[in-house]
Amino acid sequence: MDEPVGNDIFETAQRVLPGGTFGNYAAEVIIREGKGGRVWDEHGKEYVDYLLGSGPMLVGHAHPEVTEAAQQQIARGTTFFANNRLGIELAAAIVDAVPCAEQVRFVSSGTEADLYAMRVARAFTRKDKILKFEGGYHGMSDYSLMSLAPKQSGNFPLAVPDSGGIPKSVRDDMIIAPFNDADAVANLVHEHRDELAGIIVEPFQRIIPPAPGFLAALRKITEYNGIPLIFDEVVTGFRLAYGGAQEYYGVTPDLCTLGKVIGGGFPLAAIAGKTEIMAHFDKNRVSDENYLVQIGTLSGNPVAAAAGLATMAILRRPGAYEQIHATGRRLMGALAELFQKVGIPAQISGEPPLFDVVFSPDPVRDYRTALKGDAELMRRFNALLRERGILKGESKYYISLAHTPEDVDFTIEAFEASVGLL
Repeated sequence: MDEPVGNDIFETAQRVLPGGTFGNYAAEVIIREGKGGRVWDEHGKEYVDYLLGSGPMLVGHAHPEVTEAAQQQIARGTTFFANNRLGIELAAAIVDAVPCAEQVRFVSSGTEADLYAMRVARAFTRKDKILKFEGGYHGMSDYSLMSLAPKQSGNFPLAVPDSGGIPKSVRDDMIIAPFNDADAVANLVHEHRDELAGIIVEPFQRIIPPAPGFLAALRKITEYNGIPLIFDEVVTGFRLAYGGAQEYYGVTPDLCTLGKVIGGGFPLAAIAGKTEIMAHFDKNRVSDENYLVQIGTLSGNPVAAAAGLATMAILRRPGAYEQIHATGRRLMGALAELFQKVGIPAQISGEPPLFDVVFSPDPVRDYRTALKGDAELMRRFNALLRERGILKGESKYYISLAHTPEDVDFTIEAFEASVGLL
C-alpha cells in the first residue's frame, strides 16, 4: 500500500478538512502536478492517470494549446458577470456539435446543470415529478441523490434518499426505474403520465452501456406521452464522440446537460436543448409564473470558455476519437484476457473511452447486477494498481487522448503484476 503522506500538508488537511479530503478521493493521495497522461503526488511519485480529474482532462493535463488559451484570457480578465465573446463562441460550438442543442445556458457545475434541466422540464410541462434510474448519477442536488446508491434495493418506483439532510417530501417527486428495462419505464409512464415532468437518464450509466434499443425505446415512450427526455451528458458529452452519446448511440433527446470536457479543466457546465424548452430561461418569452430564474457569478466564465474551445478544437482533429477508442479497446482487451487466464470471474463493462472491471460471473446491465460484483476484490485490485503507479477512480478508467503507447504498456504490466497477487 502507499505510505501515508507524513508531511505538513497532509497533517494540515486532516485538521482543516472533514475526513482530510475535498470529498472526492483518498486523503493520502495529494497531487502536485499533471502533464499529458501522467500526474505526480507530493512525494514525487509518478502515476499513469486514469482519473483525469474525474474526466475533464480528455486531451491530457496542461495541454500547451489549452494552457495558452486560458493564459491569454487571464491576462485580459478572469470574470465579468456579463456576456463575453468566448462564452458566446463556446455556446455556438456546442450548438454546432450536439444534436439536441438549439440553445445553451451556462452554469458552473454538473450538479447545477442537472438541477436546472429538471427544473426547466417542470416549468415547460407544469408538472412536478421526474423519473430517474436506480444507480443514475445526476450530481449532488436533493432530487439527484435519490436512489443513486441505495444500500438496500427498494421497490420500484419508490425513491430512497442517499444522503442525510434531504427533506422527506423530495422522495414523493421522484419516480425510480431500473436501467435498461424499457417495459418497466413504459408501465411507470403509463401510470404517472399526468404528473411526469420529464425523464432524466445517463445514456451510458456510470460504466453500463445501454442495451440495444433501450434509448430508442425511451425516445419513443417520451415522444408518445409528450414528456421531455433529458440526457445527462456531463460525462459522455464530447467523450464517446464529438456529438456525445446522442451522436454515438443515434438517439436525440429534448434536453441534455454537459460538463467536464467543455470547460477544459475549469469549472463550467451547461444545459442545452430545444428552443421551446430553453425559452423558459428568457423572461421576455414566457409568463412570470413559468420563467425560470437562473443566475450564476461564474456562468459562461471566459477563462473556462477559452479552455473549452481549445479542447474542442483538438478533439475535432482527424483521428482524435479513433485514438481514444483504440487506447481503451487495448486496455479492455488486456484486462479481459488476464482475468480469463487466471480464472477470476470478471466483466469488463463500458465503452473504450470509459470502463472498468466488475468482479462478477454475470453480465452487468443495471445497478442491481453491478452490485453483485465483489467490492472487496475491487478495492484490493485498485490498491495494488495504485502501488504500481496507476491512478484511477473507485469504479472508472477515463481514457485520454494524451495516453501514449508507453503509458498503455506500463499499465498492462501493472495489470499483470496486480492480477497475480489477487
